[in-house]
Formats: sequence, structure tokens, C-alpha cells
Amino acid sequence: MAWTDYATAPQPGTRICEADRVNPVLSLRVGGDRGGFPLLVLRVGDGFRAYVNACPHQYLPLDHRGDRILSADGTMLMCTAHGARFDITTGQAVQGADCGLDPVPVLLSEGMLVIDDAP
Repeated sequence: MAWTDYATAPQPGTRICEADRVNPVLSLRVGGDRGGFPLLVLRVGDGFRAYVNACPHQYLPLDHRGDRILSADGTMLMCTAHGARFDITTGQAVQGADCGLDPVPVLLSEGMLVIDDAP
């Protein structure tokens, strides 16, 4: 599913948070006209990645049962509900799921992360 298919998907240009808050991963709900949108934002190298915070196995948030969702080596996101693992740079499933996380395009603008309009 594409992130835009979610009922609460925010509009491009929606402000997410100050980039300094992301260290190395931040789980939050982005408010918009349609309600709260579950989002994970990660600092990856010199950039940022964002994914819908919904494991494709059961659509529970990755941090449903705790906030330890980043692997010890920092290369994978982990679902606390059933243990699936996802590559932080692509969102693709590494273990325990048949498909990956839904990426959300973000950009850095004047110290703020915002939803991008890129596909």
C-alpha cells in the first residue's frame, strides 16, 4: 500500500517535527485535516527516512509493545508485536514479514522535516 492510501495521510508540506528531535529514530503522530498519521522518522547517515508506523503483518505500530525498535547495530527497524525486521534505508522486510514498510517522502526545510510531494 502507498502511504497516500491511508485515510489519515497528511498533505505534502505538512510539518513533521524539528530535525534535531530525530536521534536516531522518532515515533510520532502527525496531525492533519484527516486525523493523526502514525509515522517513524529516522536519521540515516546525513539524511532522513520516514515510514508509516504500521507493520505490514498486522498493521500494528512497530512500537506497539515498547520503544526499542532499532536493532543494536542500527541497521534494522523491529516490530515489537511479532519480531519482523526491516532495513532502515529501504523499509524492505529482512525477516518475519512478506512485504516492507510504506515509505513517506520527507525533506528538510529550515531545520524542520516536512512531508514532501515527491512520489
